[in-house]
Amino acid sequence: MSLNIVELQKLDQSNYIHPFTDHLPMHQMGTHLIQSGEGCFLIDQNNHRLLDGLAGLWCVNVGYGCKEIIEAVNQQMQKLAYYPSFFNTATESAIQLANRIAQLAPTPRLKHTIFSESGSEANETALKIILNYQRLRGHPKKTKILTRTFAYHGVTLATTSMTGLASCLDPFGLPLAGFIHAPGPYHYLANTPLDPEAYGQWCLEETEKIILKENPETIAACFAEPIQGAGGVIVPPPGYLKGLRELCRKYDILFIADEVITAFGRMGCWFLSKIWNLDPDMITMAKGITSGYLPLGATLVSDEIINLIYRNGYFAHGYTYSGHTTSCAAALANLDVLDKEKIIPRVEQETGPYFQKRLSEFTEHKAIGEARGYGLIAALEIIPKEGKAALSPTANLGVKVAALAREEGVIVRGIRNLVAIAPPLIISKEEIDYLFDGVKRALNRLY
Repeated sequence: MSLNIVELQKLDQSNYIHPFTDHLPMHQMGTHLIQSGEGCFLIDQNNHRLLDGLAGLWCVNVGYGCKEIIEAVNQQMQKLAYYPSFFNTATESAIQLANRIAQLAPTPRLKHTIFSESGSEANETALKIILNYQRLRGHPKKTKILTRTFAYHGVTLATTSMTGLASCLDPFGLPLAGFIHAPGPYHYLANTPLDPEAYGQWCLEETEKIILKENPETIAACFAEPIQGAGGVIVPPPGYLKGLRELCRKYDILFIADEVITAFGRMGCWFLSKIWNLDPDMITMAKGITSGYLPLGATLVSDEIINLIYRNGYFAHGYTYSGHTTSCAAALANLDVLDKEKIIPRVEQETGPYFQKRLSEFTEHKAIGEARGYGLIAALEIIPKEGKAALSPTANLGVKVAALAREEGVIVRGIRNLVAIAPPLIISKEEIDYLFDGVKRALNRLY
């Protein structure tokens, strides 16, 4: 039985707890319902056509209504919808996907994948593998985890503790003990006389001080997003990530690249770890692996780590849906579409540069303090009409602009006082114009 919009909104208010939502004002206005999608566009409850400038939640890389993925899921469902990877068994789609990821991996030593259902679980899995590995190699005191301010690594108890955002930590009394945050290279908010590259070097110096204070013999691993996503689309300055990787080598700390957002094409490459030569010991991924069509996370592990764990015998970790048969089939179809339609080279050579060109035009706008990005991801820092000096952390100007942008026909994400933009990878130059023109109209209405 089909329900009307009012009925659905009432049921939503009665029964549905939304993630990352202020529920009281949402229910006063009524939940915004999305009814359908095609390509880069969505249709809402009022039949308004909205260009999805955030690709769902940084994930719908091939756009909505991809027939190849839908057909692959349908065929897999009819053949075998699900079977676990426990009990010394496997299914073809999980095996094929693990092999495909190994072929795409940045270095030959990264070729072993364990699956989960999300980026949070991919990072949680990485944490347990790290602790297991450090114990097996005779370093049981290496239990601390180093991350950065403005990092986002998930929402389990442990991965929230890795996340460097007060809005995620404070309501739950986190982080847990043993989770350390070094300064992330967020130059815009630092209000420093140093230029971005010099500030990045300062962050590295502070990170080394923290490592020494905590004692390197107690630090197991460092997790880093190559570009910090939900924390504000923070693009690292030249030399920073290379320096962070070198610090980890220097102090025998595993280096894990969280590529939940950056993998599978958004940056014009399969993995940023490859083109930036990060040589991580593990990579975590999710989102774009299926373009969001079904839940799937993955943790890619190096030879050195997994071979030691294998030699120890029984590996006591996994989830009911690890290597979910249909999710893996969706991922394989998604990777085929990205490959056969040459979507990633187009992002690298055409749409990515054009997107960044349009983004750069906003540096002259009266409401913008900074415009930054890489490939098909961007952030616009919003300032009040009095200027950056009058900026308040509680102003939530990004959230206000995102609401205005939706009225102008485009969806972006408001984060504190910035707007994040990350459209589907199939976006055309004309649709990029549509997206940024809508954002500009929203900014012009701010004040």
